[in-house]
Amino acid sequence: MFVYKITGAITEFSQSYREVGGWINEREAVADLLTYLENRADTNFFEGDPLRALSTLAYSDNVDLQRSAALAFAEITEKEDVREVDRETMEPIMYLLQSHDVEVQRAASAALGNLAVNTENKLLIVQMGGLEPLIRQMLSPNVEVQCNAVGCITNLATHDENKSKIAKSGALVPLTRLARSKDMRVQRNATGALLNMTHSDENRQQLVNAGAIPVLVSLLNSPDTDVQYYCTTALSNIAVDAMNRKKLASSETRLVQSLIGLMDSTSLKVQCQAALALRNLASDEKYQLEIVRSRGLPPLLRLLQSSFLPLILSSVACIRNISIHPLNESPIIDAGFLSPLIQLLAYEENEEIQCHAISTLRNLAASSERNKRAIVDAGAVERVRELVLSVPISVQSEMTACVAVLALSDELKPRLLKLNICQVLLPLTNSSSVEVQGNSAAAIGNLSSKVQDYSPFVKVWEQPAGGLHGYLQRFLDSTDKTFQHIAIWTIVQFLEGRDSQLFTNIKSSNTIVSAINRLAEYGVTPDGEEPLDDDDDSDEGEIVALARKTLAMLQR
Repeated sequence: MFVYKITGAITEFSQSYREVGGWINEREAVADLLTYLENRADTNFFEGDPLRALSTLAYSDNVDLQRSAALAFAEITEKEDVREVDRETMEPIMYLLQSHDVEVQRAASAALGNLAVNTENKLLIVQMGGLEPLIRQMLSPNVEVQCNAVGCITNLATHDENKSKIAKSGALVPLTRLARSKDMRVQRNATGALLNMTHSDENRQQLVNAGAIPVLVSLLNSPDTDVQYYCTTALSNIAVDAMNRKKLASSETRLVQSLIGLMDSTSLKVQCQAALALRNLASDEKYQLEIVRSRGLPPLLRLLQSSFLPLILSSVACIRNISIHPLNESPIIDAGFLSPLIQLLAYEENEEIQCHAISTLRNLAASSERNKRAIVDAGAVERVRELVLSVPISVQSEMTACVAVLALSDELKPRLLKLNICQVLLPLTNSSSVEVQGNSAAAIGNLSSKVQDYSPFVKVWEQPAGGLHGYLQRFLDSTDKTFQHIAIWTIVQFLEGRDSQLFTNIKSSNTIVSAINRLAEYGVTPDGEEPLDDDDDSDEGEIVALARKTLAMLQR
């Protein structure tokens, strides 16, 4: 990192110093330091006599001796394992940081940056007022000084307790300016520091106010992959906030195109962050459409089919957000996403990938019979049936919700029933998760409406897991109004289907009939009056109406 070898530099300065004379303790300090450097493997420079020798030179009025001390601190902190240091060690380096000499500034900020790798040192540097001189050095015309000062702030900004202090110190404007430096090292350090400042709402806003957005967007086209990575990740974090997305949408017209281009980068980490940035942007409808219109689907599909987990996760999360918009459903299906998404349902290594994959399929099924049919044709239901009882609860919730959406299709209901989907839905109506219970029951309810053949339901009346009988009984007896509503509505669908066996099964179940009677009496007061009107819009009113309708049908 440094131009001079430390022993050579010390020898040169000490000889010069002896020629002009000076305080004996400084001459002794030079001699002592040379001895310590010759035995550096056995010397701890952060305490005792070695530290006193370095401090003596640091506080000298002789700039050559200050340079010697600064260079020694820089090389020692670079080559030794970085450890926590105390104020006594930090003070001479902080003093050297105030120097007007460029060489002293350069070496002192390098030493401070090396120490700032340690967590406790990061806090101590800021507590001791290190930000102010570092900001002054960022404004230096010397590129080396700029580079080391910015590098130190980059390290300091990795600690959460420092971030708000850095944001309020006035550092963001010079950091943003240095991100455009012609020196690639300065540019890397500056963009890295800006990235480290994007991890909290408050700091992101101050960064935006400092004019960082156009700088970060312009640097997406940098030839340096580190700069690309820092800027892409910073913009991804900035795009978490809705107001920032609006600002990006109004001012950065090339942003989406640049990010799509970076998904073809030679760097895997840049590809990954580009997809994540698009994912965050795709929280808004405008970006959901723009990504598709800007030909973002082919590179996303390629990343989705990667063998590298972070790429798969970032791309499937992105396509999940894009699939929310109804106008994107068919383009995503036509681009060939169905088969890879269905394969990812079995991606046991990562639950989040499974959730995003099935959630995307559910979104794609939302608006179109054609799309629902394409999803079923691609084998999604068979894969769900195979996996749903063994996947984590979060995935079960998404899978049962997807089946509930597919079951809305009158055309597809017979196919889903023939695939024995009820065999896995019924056990899940007794899941430990309320969401899974509700989604499974909703799927069964959707399947129960307007089908020609009710034999698949008759087949599962008692089994598995208590069958339809047990499920209906539990939901009718539930204290949850939504569950009661689903169950009584489903029974009405069964009765309207006029299947004699189902009719007999329901009517002969004392527990079900008793529960229906109880629900039918919700609206009856102790004196026999009925305060609920037939057109009551409440859940309770609807449940009462359905229960009474069921009883009337059972009495025919």
